[in-house]
Amino acid sequence: MRKISLSVIMIALLIVTLFSSSILTGITVPAEAATFDTGDTAWMIVATALVLIMTPGLGFFYGGMVGKKNVISTMLQSFMAMLIVTILWIVIGFSLSFGTSIGGIIGDPTEFFMFQNVGITTAWGTIPFMLFALFQAKFAVITPALITGAFAERVRFWAYLLFMVLFVLFIYTPLCHMTWHSDGYFFKMGVLDFAGGTVVHMSAGWAALAGAMFLGKRKVQKVNPSRITYVLLGTALLWFGWFGFNAGSSLGSNSLAVQALGTTTVAAAAAGMAWVFMDKILGHKLSAMGACIGTVVGLVAITPAAGFVSIPHAIFIGLFSSIVSNFMVSKFPKGKIDDALDVFACHGVGGMVGMLLTGVFASKDINPAVTDQGLIFGESTLFINQFTALIMVSVFAFVGSYILFFIVNKITPLRVSEDKEELGLDISQHGEYL
Repeated sequence: MRKISLSVIMIALLIVTLFSSSILTGITVPAEAATFDTGDTAWMIVATALVLIMTPGLGFFYGGMVGKKNVISTMLQSFMAMLIVTILWIVIGFSLSFGTSIGGIIGDPTEFFMFQNVGITTAWGTIPFMLFALFQAKFAVITPALITGAFAERVRFWAYLLFMVLFVLFIYTPLCHMTWHSDGYFFKMGVLDFAGGTVVHMSAGWAALAGAMFLGKRKVQKVNPSRITYVLLGTALLWFGWFGFNAGSSLGSNSLAVQALGTTTVAAAAAGMAWVFMDKILGHKLSAMGACIGTVVGLVAITPAAGFVSIPHAIFIGLFSSIVSNFMVSKFPKGKIDDALDVFACHGVGGMVGMLLTGVFASKDINPAVTDQGLIFGESTLFINQFTALIMVSVFAFVGSYILFFIVNKITPLRVSEDKEELGLDISQHGEYL
């Protein structure tokens, strides 16, 4: 019965998409095209591609960490996000995120439905409107993929796909609208999030914690990573793509993009260095896994601050976030909550540290758009706003995600049976193996 219900939902979504395509064939675009900056347009096309490559990079990063019998399923979870969320974004996600604001919480779902009025002749700043919409699509793609590391090795694939759709619609798009739309609640409150500390990393981190708690522990929690080389490759792809993630959020080929490129570079390097030194202090060997995890934590933490802080402050953000996340990983109650790949301790905590430190170090000298500077400059308004948003986003993302897990589980079981878990998801869910 549950399988039938899930199939009906998927078929209904397909029918709506096909019907929508037929009724929108008469859409027209303005006869006179806007004037675009070719340099900005070229850079944003590259940045969009860079952000997209982060998702398969994440697949390698996670796939290398899980046991050998779950590598394909884990990597496929990221790959499927590229397929499903892309279509969902075009159908309604972009409109919910950037349509005319409804109460500062969500966008008008009809304004850009099926990308109507999203063309190549209208502008968003100095670039085509469609380019901006496609750039933002890549952020929506990677966010639910980040969550998968928390419930790795025990989730049913079709249930995950349904959760991913609901998460994008009910968690991601409201946060995106509130944070980045000019009439959004957090935006008007003065919250600064350059490239996704709240929208991407905090939402994914808290959803990951909710998922780990809801699904329960794996039968065997300690597994040997299948491919450390995959983790190294995934980290390299993530770091490479992150330049599009952060520097691309300047939405132009300009000095702000260079600043974000610089802060991203040094924060990642500082965090990776701090992680391996922390491991050494704690009596562990210098490991490839540690270096990779630390580097990604630095990338996460600098994301909300990338275009607002100086290079020295970015180094501090990388160092501090790495130490905090390392501590969280070591102290996380793994025997009680099975966050398989430490998504909350790395992405959730890293995102929160980055948001708070944005409220400490944000400077008008770096970005004239900063109206309230950070604590270090003797102003407290921004820090209070960042802290307030942190609390609100945390509650919303955790509670909302837990409710979505509950709903999905009522429609179709989220967790595989014990025998299928023992067999491995590659075989039991996909009939494939390495």
